[in-house]
Amino acid sequence: MDAAVLVPIYRDSRKRLRMVCIRRSPDVIHGGELSFPGGKPDPGDGSLLATALRETGEEIGLGPERVRILAELPPVATRSTCFRIFPFLASIKPREWVIDRREVAEVIELELETLTDPAMYGEELRQVDQEPGPRLTPFYRVGSYKLWGASFRILQPLLPRILAGEWQV
Repeated sequence: MDAAVLVPIYRDSRKRLRMVCIRRSPDVIHGGELSFPGGKPDPGDGSLLATALRETGEEIGLGPERVRILAELPPVATRSTCFRIFPFLASIKPREWVIDRREVAEVIELELETLTDPAMYGEELRQVDQEPGPRLTPFYRVGSYKLWGASFRILQPLLPRILAGEWQV
């Protein structure tokens, strides 16, 4: 099964690069975890990009008129479910978020440069749903939360490219 996510970034008023992620509501799959906005395709979406844009609009109120797609990134397979996640990097115009509380507990905006601090990186033993025992899992610290799993695997190779200015944000 496929899913699509948006990796939204922007420059704040001080020209620092920032990224938007969400903490999922407790009652949805992977509840309480950090991820990028997005989800599974609906029959009328027409493309995975349309899915990412629709889901982002539904989850945090970011309409397509505030999004400029910078790149379609390589898909990432999840380890705990049967999903392939197709990420799209996007430059956005931030706004006050309109959160769908059924799916999103909170929107988190973080300065990307902070993730390059070695103290923001960690590893821990985690039980992944369908694995036979815990495995060492890398993560980024985001406040009191951890960004791990497919979201980590999307962001880890992407972060140095964004900070190096590969895309005009």
